[in-house]
Amino acid sequence: MRLTVFGSGHPYRGGIARTTTDLVQTLQARGHDLLFLTPRRQYPKWLFPGGSDRDPDACRRLECAEVMLDPLQPFSWQGSRRRALEHEADVWILPYWTWAWSGLYRWLLRGRRPPVVAVAHNPADHGAGVLQRSAARSVLQRCDAVFTHAKILEKELAAAYPSVPTASYPLPPPEIGELPRREEARRQLDIPADRKMALFLGLIRSYKGVDLLLEAISRQPLDSSWLQVVAGEAWEDLGPALERQLRALGIEDRVQLRLGWVPEPEVPLLLAAADLVVLPYRSGSQSAVAPLALAAGLPVLSTRVGGLPEIVHDGVNGVLVKPGSVDELARAFTELDSDKLDELAAGARQARSRLTWDGYAAALESLLSQVVSNQ
Repeated sequence: MRLTVFGSGHPYRGGIARTTTDLVQTLQARGHDLLFLTPRRQYPKWLFPGGSDRDPDACRRLECAEVMLDPLQPFSWQGSRRRALEHEADVWILPYWTWAWSGLYRWLLRGRRPPVVAVAHNPADHGAGVLQRSAARSVLQRCDAVFTHAKILEKELAAAYPSVPTASYPLPPPEIGELPRREEARRQLDIPADRKMALFLGLIRSYKGVDLLLEAISRQPLDSSWLQVVAGEAWEDLGPALERQLRALGIEDRVQLRLGWVPEPEVPLLLAAADLVVLPYRSGSQSAVAPLALAAGLPVLSTRVGGLPEIVHDGVNGVLVKPGSVDELARAFTELDSDKLDELAAGARQARSRLTWDGYAAALESLLSQVVSNQ
């Protein structure tokens, strides 16, 4: 097929840019003719309160990519649409994750066009209000099909848009290459060799429950060997709040706060040093960190939110607890001894081979073929 993908890629950072780039690469490798239209800028500054949203090392630069999009500049939209039409694609693919792109997407969806399939990373923004949900609906209901990353989200989308075909496949583990030796990673990160290291990795936002994680760590016995590393950029003024909480709980010796964007070269070090990845989310649809953990062969301690239980299987490659429950989080840490961690790590390595980008692409291709045949 000839396909045009609109979305974030190089030089932007974050899960959306990485997974969209991986998707484009996989579709190309499977013989499709791709045009990848990427943005000059992604968001208004107030919507991205962290540092720069760019990191040239975060994902690969692809030859089929052209920098054309500007979701904040309506005068540029017609040029982007014209370029997409020139490619004469069989299908357009729109990754959807934020209302900030909804104006551009609605413009692309109007008038003459090929079938459009949305890849819904988030059916609406995290913590979305009425306007953000309305923006998502205005895009998704106009698409010819919607693809997402969890059965539970597929059911929600099918109920919300009964006339729109839907399909799903879990986000696959990315290719991360060979990790550094554990001893060397811990030396570089100053992590003691005799501690069990739990890792929270990624943007720190209220819905991700890092405050609950710190409370759970504070309930561990004084002789607990767990060391919690929190590595990521804090939004919503959460950095100072977490530092105050750390001092108030008196757990400075059990938690390392590494606040700030994690440079791409540091990610393999953190994964190599860790024994466990923790996702203490209050709510959410999914997380790109869960498949990243599986790629590293690491078990995951997660709450039962969104599609995470479809990737993290309780007692197989991780542990699932009730969202918002500090008691269950604390109990999980207590019960995760070295033997149990080894058992779950073996399950994580098996999951790594079960979920693949070829499997993801095949599921998406089936939906693409369906919308083309329906025209």
